[in-house]
Amino acid sequence: MAAQGKEREIQKSYWMEHSADLSLEAMMLDSKAADLDKEERPEVVLSLLPPLEGKTVLELGAGIGRFTDELAQRAGQVLALDFIDTAIKKNEIINGHYKNVEFMCADVTSPDLKISEESVDLIFSNWLLMYLSDNEVENLAERMMKWLKVGGFIFFRESCFHQSGDSKRRNNPTHYREPRFYTKVFKELHMHDGSGNGFELSLVGCKCIGAYVRNKKNQNQAIYINLAACPSLIIAWISLSFCICWIWQKVKSQDDRGFQRFLDNVQYKCNGILRYERVFGQGFVSTGGIDTTKEIVAKLQLKAGQKVLDVGCGIGGGDFYMAENFEVEVVGIDLSINMISFALERAIGLNCSVEFEVADCTKKTFCDNTFDVIYSRDTILHIQDKPALFKSFFKWLKPGGKVLISDYCKRAGPPSPEFAKYIMQRGYDLHDVEAYGQMLRDAGFDEVIAEDRTDQFIQVLQRELNAVEQGKDEFIHDFSEEDYDEIVGGWKAKMVRSSSGEQRWGLFLAKKK
Repeated sequence: MAAQGKEREIQKSYWMEHSADLSLEAMMLDSKAADLDKEERPEVVLSLLPPLEGKTVLELGAGIGRFTDELAQRAGQVLALDFIDTAIKKNEIINGHYKNVEFMCADVTSPDLKISEESVDLIFSNWLLMYLSDNEVENLAERMMKWLKVGGFIFFRESCFHQSGDSKRRNNPTHYREPRFYTKVFKELHMHDGSGNGFELSLVGCKCIGAYVRNKKNQNQAIYINLAACPSLIIAWISLSFCICWIWQKVKSQDDRGFQRFLDNVQYKCNGILRYERVFGQGFVSTGGIDTTKEIVAKLQLKAGQKVLDVGCGIGGGDFYMAENFEVEVVGIDLSINMISFALERAIGLNCSVEFEVADCTKKTFCDNTFDVIYSRDTILHIQDKPALFKSFFKWLKPGGKVLISDYCKRAGPPSPEFAKYIMQRGYDLHDVEAYGQMLRDAGFDEVIAEDRTDQFIQVLQRELNAVEQGKDEFIHDFSEEDYDEIVGGWKAKMVRSSSGEQRWGLFLAKKK
């Protein structure tokens, strides 16, 4: 308790110093605060938050109220809270004309803070948790979940890895954590009500704040990241600060989130991702790694300034390649929380425009005519309703835009019982190459090219298998003998299925007129 009290004293002293003039620059600790604020507020409030009409919002760490104003205009009721008295008073001066806003000076870690259970539709915090100790974050997360109504949302944004603002600081007690810390704390929360019903938090979205990706590409300071899941893998990069936000929804534990759970708890556990990366190459979890990526991306004839959507971006290797080499802006989405967590770490220090988001491509919406290119590598095999997805792709692309997909396929006709069992176990939806291409035509695409690349797939599998077998001792040292056997067995099985003609690999390129 004494340590926690000292932490609060340090943080309060820090913010008393930096909020002396109560300016936007002081609150954001950045000389470009006005420009950033103008760009990021619409991004956060309009594109990331759920509908707020008639809803009750609890704003934690409200400061002088740059988001209080936005929330008050949209919500039914807002409670704006901050532990710096002068800041919350200025907030009240600025936003007190809103009759649906209550202002409170209080510390979110204080046991004296009384918020009724299940009374809030949205808990909103902006740059708050990084000023709390690990234990304080965990305790506050539990309280937030209790305050939240079932079906309600938690939104928070933090600077990860390194400071985001450029203001000089005599000392800096901020905790610049890895994103995985916050994801783990909130993902592992569970609670029960008096009737025995279980509740948890479902991750609706996790992404970089685009305004910061575009405006702060390189902080130019070297740091090291130790990937805890694989201690031997330590990577040095130039540091880039990331402003990352999370959106969680309180749901009943029995609610179906099966596929995401399967991805993160079975197919793409952290250790499994690192195993795949060892096979495919740094940054990649798709067939052929950087070699096939270079060959396939060349077909797009990318131009500087174009905007690319990567569906099933994995840990981001293809996105970094496109953004760095062609100066395009890339938005990478993936349903796997673990994949996006690794992608965010891999992005540190890269001087390019890449955003990552945990999202379901079958539920995600983008404005029509947003992207020049939609790119997807060995991902859409998971999607059951491909025609509907391809129609969305068509709408999201600008006129003249291109879609490029590589994916697992099957030969024409019914599969063998063995292959049918494999497809069912994996939950895949596979089509023959021509049928796959026809679905793109049916969605409205022109100039559709559907290529059977199975021979290339077999060659790549053999090359990858040889590399793993030649590095057997090192692989087992870094992972385990069981991991080695699973990878080698899996690759040999894919080669058998592909060599027999059952499993195919297709490459598809199409254009929107």
